[in-house]
Amino acid sequence: MPQNAYQKLETLFSRLLRIEDAIAILQWDGAVMMPEGGASARAEEIATLKGLHHKLLASPQVSALIRKADQLELNGWQRANLGEMSRQWIHARAVPARLIEALARATSACEIVWREARAKGDFKLVKKPLEKVMSLTREAGQAKAEPLGVTPYEALMDLYEPQAREARIEDLFADLEEFIADTLPLVLERQGDALPNPSVKVAQTSQKELGRRLMGVIGFDFNKGRLDESAHPFSGGTPYDVRITTRYDEAEPLKSLMGVAHETGHALYEMNLPKDWRHQPVGRARGMALHESQSLIVEMQACRSRAFAKFLAPLLDEAFGGSWDAKALRRKLAWVKPGFIRVDADELTYSAHVILRFRLERAMIRGDLKVADLPGAWNQCMTRLLGIVPPSDREGCLQDIHWYDGAIGYFPSYTLGALSAAQIFAAAEAATPGLRHGLEHGDFQPLMGWLKENIHSQGCFGSTDDILKRATGAPLSAAAFKAHVKRRYLSGANAK
Repeated sequence: MPQNAYQKLETLFSRLLRIEDAIAILQWDGAVMMPEGGASARAEEIATLKGLHHKLLASPQVSALIRKADQLELNGWQRANLGEMSRQWIHARAVPARLIEALARATSACEIVWREARAKGDFKLVKKPLEKVMSLTREAGQAKAEPLGVTPYEALMDLYEPQAREARIEDLFADLEEFIADTLPLVLERQGDALPNPSVKVAQTSQKELGRRLMGVIGFDFNKGRLDESAHPFSGGTPYDVRITTRYDEAEPLKSLMGVAHETGHALYEMNLPKDWRHQPVGRARGMALHESQSLIVEMQACRSRAFAKFLAPLLDEAFGGSWDAKALRRKLAWVKPGFIRVDADELTYSAHVILRFRLERAMIRGDLKVADLPGAWNQCMTRLLGIVPPSDREGCLQDIHWYDGAIGYFPSYTLGALSAAQIFAAAEAATPGLRHGLEHGDFQPLMGWLKENIHSQGCFGSTDDILKRATGAPLSAAAFKAHVKRRYLSGANAK
């Protein structure tokens, strides 16, 4: 039976998503297992696949099929799927194939140099490769801006958080910057100076074993994923084969453990996406704001809570030795201190790291900041926002992989995710009375069951605000996050 226009699009996009999945596995391998000598060949492999993907997606035939499909009688999911197809086609059609392949090669090459530059704390090593990445990315943003009806930077953000707008983010971030400035001194005064810190070094093997155990407690399916080590923790792979990584510090075992919790939140979102739509755009994750909300719900809202500390402390005693009192552990997990490293930041100061990156990457895309001036600009912003100066570029502008692998426009999603996490967790707790009791006993099913039904199963059926409205009753705002911070760090129950 001949396919209609919509069915032909479903067939095409199923092929496109499988190409994306193949690229994801190649990128994971490049970050985790690939020998250094394979870097140039891997860059060409990825560039070839991205070129093929672009050729299929940007075809004029796709536009014709979209127009015809738009005239058909479609159900809600199909209509949402068609909308996602159209958005992806606009992105692809705006950028020529030679730019897609040039960006793929440039980012692959830059990432390899970044690894050396980060290890040596020497930004000069990666300056030229990053200049090329920024130049090509700026060109892509400019090409997409007009057809999407947005600014070049908004066009880049749209890849990670559809419909994100600079003005809204500026307002949210200005509000948060003021909140951090007002709240941080109060929190630091209340918590005092004595940080409980069991003096024990933990071998990487022991950390990994407990990390895997924690993943199982949260609900990770090891038949459909794995845990590895990389220079920068991340979650990758595909919904059927989720690859997560962490990094280890023998002197700070909780860092890797909380990193594992964070990435497991990402993984479960992928694993629980609607199976009936898994190979269609509407069946994929809505955007990185919701993706980050899922990782932060698991790590910040759940695993750093007083309730979960009661369950976790005995496991640490068993796995690591030392003295892991539940009250002291909770205090350590919720310790606030301005620091240099974003991925190790507490949830209050974390947004300052994101605000810094948002402002710097947008300035580079606009041409207001030269790549050569990035280290100095970074240090100035860090001083203004948190009152500290990185000792070297390793702890400064080299710490994240994102700019060096071309993920520009991604960073705002982290704080949008933190705000969403507080809002979603509050709604989940209100709807699930036994949620905190479950966490005390290592039972994540009440929480994960609610998330699966209200967030994971939604895929791209609606915008981020649409999904939040259905799940929480309101669009994204900072209100729940502020209330959470005050309750956790400033309420009488949390006094030292």
